[in-house]
Amino acid sequence: MDLELNTADLAFRDEVRAFCAANVTPAMRRAHDLNTSFLDDPHEAIDFHRALHRKGWSVPHWPLEQGGTGWTPVQRYIFDVECGRAGAPTHNTSGTHFVGPVIMKFGTEEQKAKYLPRIRSGEDHWAQGYSEPGSGSDLASLKTRADSDGDDYIVNGQKIWTTHAHKSNRIFALVRTSREGKRQAGITFLLMDMDFPGITVRPIYGTGGDHEFNEVFFDNVRAPKSGRIGEENRGWEVAKYLLEFERGGNVIAGRVRAQFTKLVRMIGARGAAHPEISSRLAEIGCDLDAMEMIGLGVLSTLQAGGNPGPISSLLKLRWSEIRQSICELAMDAIGTDALRWTVERPLYDSLQLPPEDEEVLATTLRYFNSRAYSIMGGTSEVQTNILARSLVGV
Repeated sequence: MDLELNTADLAFRDEVRAFCAANVTPAMRRAHDLNTSFLDDPHEAIDFHRALHRKGWSVPHWPLEQGGTGWTPVQRYIFDVECGRAGAPTHNTSGTHFVGPVIMKFGTEEQKAKYLPRIRSGEDHWAQGYSEPGSGSDLASLKTRADSDGDDYIVNGQKIWTTHAHKSNRIFALVRTSREGKRQAGITFLLMDMDFPGITVRPIYGTGGDHEFNEVFFDNVRAPKSGRIGEENRGWEVAKYLLEFERGGNVIAGRVRAQFTKLVRMIGARGAAHPEISSRLAEIGCDLDAMEMIGLGVLSTLQAGGNPGPISSLLKLRWSEIRQSICELAMDAIGTDALRWTVERPLYDSLQLPPEDEEVLATTLRYFNSRAYSIMGGTSEVQTNILARSLVGV
């Protein structure tokens, strides 16, 4: 493998850098840098997404015929790294990386024409309705019901940990349309508008004080069957396909590398380096290098039209662990300053402190938020079980 960039790739890198320099404003970068949630605020990210859309870069991982870029895996990697370095925010991966590929694979031509252009442009913001109070990683046990009524379903039930549901205008959800046979056999994948009568959103505040999660209640919601993706009772196949993209199809190496670089600078600026911290820092750096190589392999698979498969569980597991390690080391590096706290949210709107003090306050909040990495998107225990089964062929 040739790890050196060729002349064309270097020119592409310079093009991405120039684009980011022109479109990542100081306010946008400040909002990204002081964001303590695991996703950027949609209101802060939409302008950059619109700029990407005008450039034709908003969905680089999509096929060319659906508005993708046709980039090579190396170009995808360069784009990710440079956006991370520039502090560019990401906008609605639930739309661009999850439901978008699902609609392309399983949707009708009418559904593709209706939804895909609005995902590309950022006009629609999607929430994911998977988890329920009694159905987290064990999604097959979900109970939200969708009863047939002519051309509609009548939906009743509850979803939980629904990220940015309070800022979304659409939701894709798994609903139960049959109780016969295996649990997986009676599940259907359904698209709904968040303004349908009977949908109620209630906030869930995390330990770091951020409002990113929600409960979503469905009370006799009338949802058209035209929003069903795939066949009725065959939604489990669709759900598994989406989860592979959620856990392994989204390139995050550049953003984690930017977080690591920020940690290195903070340790150097505070004079906090000593043998133990230096050793842990080096270990994280090695883990990052290894994961970037694995990620490039996955990009090659995606570029060829495949999906990540079981390796998506490895990516989900290890990226969660690395991001948590960065946050843990940052807490140890700032020492007793980790006890500082503010109730103001979001930090980029409320704080007017020297940059180093703002970063200290953000460090503690990011640490609390990072504890969820090993739960969201499928727990670490579930991922290790998936990997174990794939190794023994079960």
